[in-house]
Amino acid sequence: MYQFVPFAVILVVLIFIAVRCIRIVQQARAYVIEFLGAYKTTWNVGIHFKLPFVERIAKVVSLKEQVADFPPQPVITKDNVTMQIDTVVYFQITDPRLYTYGIEQPMLAIENLSATTLRNIIGDLELDQCLTSRDIINSKMRSILDEATDPWGIKVNRVELKNILPPKEIQNAMEKQMKAERERRESILRAEGEKRAAILEAEGEKESAILRADAKKQQQILEAEGQAEAILKVQTATAEGIRRINEVAPSDAVIKLKAMEAFASAANGQATKIIIPSEIQSVAGLAAGLLESVKEEK
Repeated sequence: MYQFVPFAVILVVLIFIAVRCIRIVQQARAYVIEFLGAYKTTWNVGIHFKLPFVERIAKVVSLKEQVADFPPQPVITKDNVTMQIDTVVYFQITDPRLYTYGIEQPMLAIENLSATTLRNIIGDLELDQCLTSRDIINSKMRSILDEATDPWGIKVNRVELKNILPPKEIQNAMEKQMKAERERRESILRAEGEKRAAILEAEGEKESAILRADAKKQQQILEAEGQAEAILKVQTATAEGIRRINEVAPSDAVIKLKAMEAFASAANGQATKIIIPSEIQSVAGLAAGLLESVKEEK
């Protein structure tokens, strides 16, 4: 009985040690394994078993993309303007072994490397270039940091300038400049609007005058056509009357009487003197004689 108890204890201890030596590596993680203090292998996703007492997990490395937000760094531009710039670095560990044994404090190293790189790049640029060339600065920093961190098993994917803070007096001057630029653009837009409105008004007046002239022209054409049509109808009626008179072949006496009627209607106006042709006078005398003879018979 007493011999069985130590054996059970030993068995439990062995089972406990065996269970503790089983490791499951999660997705996007890697385990760096050492054998007697020396690097042996890197465990990736899956279940693994390490030898007790002689193997150990030196480091657990995350393979996800990580973000390092560094505090603002003072930098001096080419035109001697001191400003504060903070950067954000997006990186990913590609080689857990190099990341574990390549450098002692990789994050501190990336921070110092980004600060010195930023100072070198900004030192070759003037203030206006720094404010308008963020993409160029980001690209240069990413290229330099990516190349410098290759021996550490780190891949730098992106570098972004988060904030660029020039001195307060520079900010005030820039705000005044921007305000003046906005006012200038506003004046230009207002002048262009007034010019366009004047042009549109002149074009409207021009088109209105053209339409009025065209309407007057059409009116005159219609009036002329109406007058011509009226004259044509009068002349047609006169010609028809003459034709019918010619068809009945009136005597000279009838013609002279009609002429006399015409002179009578002419005398019906304000005329004080009318000259009557001799032919009509003879007809008038004949008519007077006929009237006298008719009276005597009565």
